[in-house]
Amino acid sequence: MNCTIKPIMKINFRVHFFLALVTVAVTGCSDDKKSTPAQVSAPVPQKPAVMEPFRFHKMIEVSPGEDYDILSWGRGSTITGAFEILHSDSAGAKYVTTTGDLDGSIVDVYNSDMDLDGNPEILIQTKGKDSTNYATVYAFEYDNNKANKLDFPRLTQTQRKGYRGNDNFYIKDGKLMREFPIYSGSGKDAKETGAKRQLQYSMRNNELTATQLSKDSTDVKTTAPAPKPAEKTTGKTAEKTTEKKGSTTTKKKHKEETPKKKHKKHHHSEE
Repeated sequence: MNCTIKPIMKINFRVHFFLALVTVAVTGCSDDKKSTPAQVSAPVPQKPAVMEPFRFHKMIEVSPGEDYDILSWGRGSTITGAFEILHSDSAGAKYVTTTGDLDGSIVDVYNSDMDLDGNPEILIQTKGKDSTNYATVYAFEYDNNKANKLDFPRLTQTQRKGYRGNDNFYIKDGKLMREFPIYSGSGKDAKETGAKRQLQYSMRNNELTATQLSKDSTDVKTTAPAPKPAEKTTGKTAEKTTEKKGSTTTKKKHKEETPKKKHKKHHHSEE
């Protein structure tokens, strides 16, 4: 019995020792994994979706307690619709709604006070769907919770030359700025020239005006051909020319100086 038990005990000891080493190794690996936390990317905040039938919403805070919510809506169409401006005066507990028809889709909304009279102006920029992607601006000035519609000036013939939309509006120093690329050609063949036209809008006596700030040209400048150098005349040619002129002059003078001969009339008397 003793001869058979000793080898078994030796084998069991070796097995237990091996299992202990494996357990320690596994535990160490698991500890290494736990010590290195997994990198979790922060969730990207998503813009809240506008519930149908609304397409656009932006809130502008002019002052504490005075907010403007601008929305657009329209079922069944993405080209036309309507807009509304919800003015909330929390301090005075007054609420005003302004609505209107919309041509195109709203790109952005701006707030300004271009005439510095303390009355905010709300400017709604839209983008049309025609071939030129034209821009339309709906402008309102709010005075004592009353909305006054402003006529936004159209581009003049000079300002519109080379215009094919893609406008960029922004507020700078309290003024509404507008710039757009200039194209040459028309239709599908129109190409950008690389130049941009910049306009600044101002307001005075409740009237908006546009002034072009940048100097640009959409005309293709053609260079006139260089004038040909004058042909050099040789001495002999000049002499011949002078001689001819001189002879012509001499002949003329000779004709002028030669007196005309008078023919005397003879009277015959009868004898």
